[in-house]
Amino acid sequence: MKIGIIGGGMMGLSLAYRLSQQGHQVTVLETNEQLGGLATHHDFGAFVWDKFYHVILPCDTDLVNLIKDIGLKDKLHWRPTLTGCYIDQKLYSISNTIEFFKFPPLSIIGKLRLAFTMLYGSRVNNWQKLEKIPVEKWLLKISGKNAYEKLWKPLLLAKLGENYQRVSAVFIWSYIKRLFSARDSSLHKEQLGYVEGGYKTVFDRLAELIRASGGNVLASTKVQYIAPHPEQGIWVESNRGKELFDKVVFTAPVNVLQQVVSNDLAQVSGDGNVEYLGVICMVLITRKPLVPFYIVNLADSRIPFTGVLGMSNLVSLKETNGLHFTYFPKYIHSEDPLLKQPDQSLRDLFFKGLRLMFPDLDADDIVSVHINRAQKMQPLQVLNYSRMVPQVFTQHKDFYVLNSSQFIKDTLNNNTVVRHVDKFVHDWKEGNS
Repeated sequence: MKIGIIGGGMMGLSLAYRLSQQGHQVTVLETNEQLGGLATHHDFGAFVWDKFYHVILPCDTDLVNLIKDIGLKDKLHWRPTLTGCYIDQKLYSISNTIEFFKFPPLSIIGKLRLAFTMLYGSRVNNWQKLEKIPVEKWLLKISGKNAYEKLWKPLLLAKLGENYQRVSAVFIWSYIKRLFSARDSSLHKEQLGYVEGGYKTVFDRLAELIRASGGNVLASTKVQYIAPHPEQGIWVESNRGKELFDKVVFTAPVNVLQQVVSNDLAQVSGDGNVEYLGVICMVLITRKPLVPFYIVNLADSRIPFTGVLGMSNLVSLKETNGLHFTYFPKYIHSEDPLLKQPDQSLRDLFFKGLRLMFPDLDADDIVSVHINRAQKMQPLQVLNYSRMVPQVFTQHKDFYVLNSSQFIKDTLNNNTVVRHVDKFVHDWKEGNS
């Protein structure tokens, strides 16, 4: 069967690989020059790595299985990492139970209630109930005022700005569910993973295997119109021409679908417009590490970025020619004018925060500075978000839609993507057998 896959991110490429392994002839059409979508790579000069920060957790079994299936098991590495918190103008380590209970900003009761929040949140399954509760109300009830004012509220402000007041408890619950599993219960240490060469290695291998199975992966291919053939199959028109497929699976965002898909193929409905968070991410390449942690959570409203991700505390220095690299993300509303500011203005803003956190940072230690941005990084999970998500109804037996708009109760990460792909492929096989 000849199948067209619209979109060459993790979803499109992993889907194309799975279908090609079933004997189908698959063609992937990706608008951008690089494959990978939000997980694509960036040339940092001395090395190439992910444009935005990504990490693999021990619970990411769907993603790990895919990595093994495509022959990259030997390139998957696990390392223990440390966690820090910057609060009250001080940097603390909270990487184990002892450090957590010594954490000065919280009272003993606050620490106990915070620990209970993490444990309780990791075991809650009724997300439908949580999406009706404001995140602030839920955290105050479970964690108490001390933990909320000292830790949760500054973190919510850093992550969401004033938008946190409109977000449901699902937002923080989904993160707790995912991150809680990063801690190995037998070692009481965080175990995090990465693939040599970053996600570029994964995407290159997927593309290689798709082509080896008789398929094709076409970057710089802008789809202009998708319509049904009068008899059977689907026409896809792009800047490369017009091609007929037996089946087409659309993995790009819903707003793109509405622009290019014929009304004969799909209709979109929903109670409202989904809002998105965008991200600005400064990446600093240095000769020395800035922090000993993989992640530093920030609870200081003076700092203009959301967190500090010391990737060189996870990724081997062999990957980066001995240099250290650190991500500084700032999450803002997708319509925030800051996303359109010149790189130099954003550098100046971020460096104000750097000087506050790292007053001893020597300019000679900085090798390079990079500013990356994405307008739509993830949906803003406001109250009753599931009722606002656009519902896509396909109206043709040869046209399918699989995209991240269907992630109502999940954080957007590559494991979630692969899990949805594997379910789709299972249902596809059942429906076409």
